[in-house]
Amino acid sequence: MSASVTGRVILLVSIMVAVGAYSASAKQTERPNVVFFLVDDLGWKDLSCYGSTFYETPNLDELVNGGMRFTNAYASCPVCSPTRAAIMTGKYQQRVGIINYGKKPLPPGEVTMAAALKEAGYKTFFAGKWHLSSASGPLERGFDVNKGGCAWGQPKSYYCPYGNPVLSDGPEGEYLTDRLANEAVQFIEANKKSPFFVCLSFYTVHTPKHACKKHIARFTKKASELPEADITPIKESGGVTKARQDDPQQASMIHAMDENVGRVLNKLTESGLAENTIVVFTADNGGRATLVKRPGETCNLPLRAGKGWCYEGGIRVCSIVKAPGVTKPGSVCDTPIISMDYYPTLLELTGCKLKPEQHKDGLSLVRLLKGEKALAREALYWDYPMRHGSGWGGGSAVRSGDWKLVQLKRGDKVELYNLKTDLGEHNDLSAKYPHKIEALQSMFREWKKDVADN
Repeated sequence: MSASVTGRVILLVSIMVAVGAYSASAKQTERPNVVFFLVDDLGWKDLSCYGSTFYETPNLDELVNGGMRFTNAYASCPVCSPTRAAIMTGKYQQRVGIINYGKKPLPPGEVTMAAALKEAGYKTFFAGKWHLSSASGPLERGFDVNKGGCAWGQPKSYYCPYGNPVLSDGPEGEYLTDRLANEAVQFIEANKKSPFFVCLSFYTVHTPKHACKKHIARFTKKASELPEADITPIKESGGVTKARQDDPQQASMIHAMDENVGRVLNKLTESGLAENTIVVFTADNGGRATLVKRPGETCNLPLRAGKGWCYEGGIRVCSIVKAPGVTKPGSVCDTPIISMDYYPTLLELTGCKLKPEQHKDGLSLVRLLKGEKALAREALYWDYPMRHGSGWGGGSAVRSGDWKLVQLKRGDKVELYNLKTDLGEHNDLSAKYPHKIEALQSMFREWKKDVADN
């Protein structure tokens, strides 16, 4: 081989090596995708990886095996819209004026999590329940695509035709949970070459209770085979609480949700995106276990009460985070976290600029995801002063460390619990620790003043 030919070969090899190194470097510095699953009315014990023996959630169990499971994760409110506002803004919902479910929009100046990621170059997608007003829907709040997100708090039907103003009907009899996952999968396929943010906000498992037909027989049989037990509803002041998970309709809807989470995760794997995608799974409030005249559809035991209540059953939720290269597979974190924390966490994980004046009530969870055990937070607060169809008569709560104060408007009652020794909030310690009550009430008053000042 002549010297000139040898030189050209060496040059070509050098160029190929350089290009390969650049491509590898570009891949390593590429911003990760984000898939955020938000489920409506899903209780803390409604996944098998959180202890359910009646519901079956194999795909979420697998997600837990690859990520971190939070045991003390909270929704910022025991009902949906306020929590959704907190997730999107990184602020307690009181700062943005959304303190109850309904059709009130986010204030114009709020920069949502979606808008922040879009500003950083992400393609953004929303499907499912929005419930923060159609006047300022997902498309006005940072999402490029919206499939089904409107002012609705629940669908008219889980089976097509849906009658949804921003979701075209599919084949007759199509199941809504399947359809929303289909839309997410199609978006991922169309945008797999650019960073994307997918928020799949299932209407499931909110009413109406329309069983998934392909799974209902399985759980009807399973319910018939449950052992005999005392399933007498538990009396709560203003309501009654379900004492066992045994509702086949509920189980079929949860299983369909899990099945479709699996379909989205499988799409990430098939597309070669799984190792460059952050996955978050959580719920907007606790499971609907307590109602006024009859129990709800699920059981949150050992937690007390359910959706609508500031006891643990109404506010403690599932939370799973998988951040490849950050989370240790199969890890568990017991540190309390809350809805507002996802916003700064995702910004930090994606290498985007933090917006501390926006997500002012959220704390990044990255240190916890890496294995640390604490956050610089004194307390968590809940204020839901309205009456609710669950029997809740209005009130508030504070958690600081293991201590939790519950203040009830009904009878101006104050209760104190130690969650470390009394997770079910059965043993009221208010008479024994009056100074602890005074301290927590003082903290609550300061917090109320702070959020009122925005």
